[in-house]
Amino acid sequence: MQKKTKHLLVKDTIKEWITNGEIKPGDKIYSENELVKMFGVSRHTVRQAVGDLVHEGWLYREQGAGTFCSNRMIDSEGQSQKQSRTVNSKNIGVITTYISDYIFPSIIKGIESYLTEKGYSLTFSCTDNNIEKEKQCLESMLSRNVDGLIIEPTKSSSFNPNINHYLELEQLKIPYLMINQFYSQLNPPHLVVNDEKGGFLATEHLIKLGHKKILGIFKSDDLQGVRRMQGYIQAHRENDLTLSPDLILTFSTGELDHSRRKLEDLLSSNDSRPTGIICYNDQVALFVLNILRELNLKIPEDISIVGYDDSYLAEATETKLTSVSHPKMQMGMEAAKWIVAAVERQNNNHHSIVYEPELVIRNSTGPVKSEKVENL
Repeated sequence: MQKKTKHLLVKDTIKEWITNGEIKPGDKIYSENELVKMFGVSRHTVRQAVGDLVHEGWLYREQGAGTFCSNRMIDSEGQSQKQSRTVNSKNIGVITTYISDYIFPSIIKGIESYLTEKGYSLTFSCTDNNIEKEKQCLESMLSRNVDGLIIEPTKSSSFNPNINHYLELEQLKIPYLMINQFYSQLNPPHLVVNDEKGGFLATEHLIKLGHKKILGIFKSDDLQGVRRMQGYIQAHRENDLTLSPDLILTFSTGELDHSRRKLEDLLSSNDSRPTGIICYNDQVALFVLNILRELNLKIPEDISIVGYDDSYLAEATETKLTSVSHPKMQMGMEAAKWIVAAVERQNNNHHSIVYEPELVIRNSTGPVKSEKVENL
């Protein structure tokens, strides 16, 4: 029998603590330092093991608070775990693009807090923003006879080949709700942010600060990115600013790093360098901030930058990001309330919600340098 690697030993032991009840849902697990001492392994090994368990849904992280045991069924590689589910309990499926980082833990926490309060169990799965994985998740949910589904769509800006699975849900009278974005072919009930307005607010903020050369970096394979770009373009139009096609940079899932060279060239040139940058989200903004630092450009003196989602990343670095708000926890809780009402037939008016964004201004944006100052 092959000996377990240290990473697998740590991972399997923590899973054992969870399944035998030593660590209960909502409990905070041992700190990284404590796990290093307990197992006599490196910090890297502990991080790898805990990271795997977060990705698989056994654990979740809260920024600034630690890592906790999840209170959900775990759908990972076709397996599920749940100790406390009763025979008569209702089960809600949740499918998101990602699990363990960025704004997703806050959304999930909102969903989880309401569903557990109402006695519902939760089956959770993740698509990694991959169409084939979404198909597998939907098939798995259908095989488990879930009572309702909360779904974050995958690559929503183009036609989705999994439409037949959603039509099957409708045929089976299983209510489903989409969050953050939705498939236009289905136009299902959804909870979304007014992303076009968010892109408009971010861009107009820089225009009012005197910026005329504003770079927009947007994700092109989801509706959020497309609509944030629409707002960016509309702000230029309404302020009578000509927008050069060279000032729009797009990328698809997993391909942001491929744009690094083009971005570095643009930011290195004194002639073509923008004075402001609108980013698809805060993760992209941090990617850009690192490039700006490497080029010894100051924020906001040389370039102003705006993120989106007002995630914990907006305040995670020395430069605090101006960012567009996202309701996160509120969206999660309202999604859970909506699906419970639909399952229990309490709400015949299954309406959608569009959240109005606000701009949270911090020190990553400032007035553009005047030509006089630049020429000194």
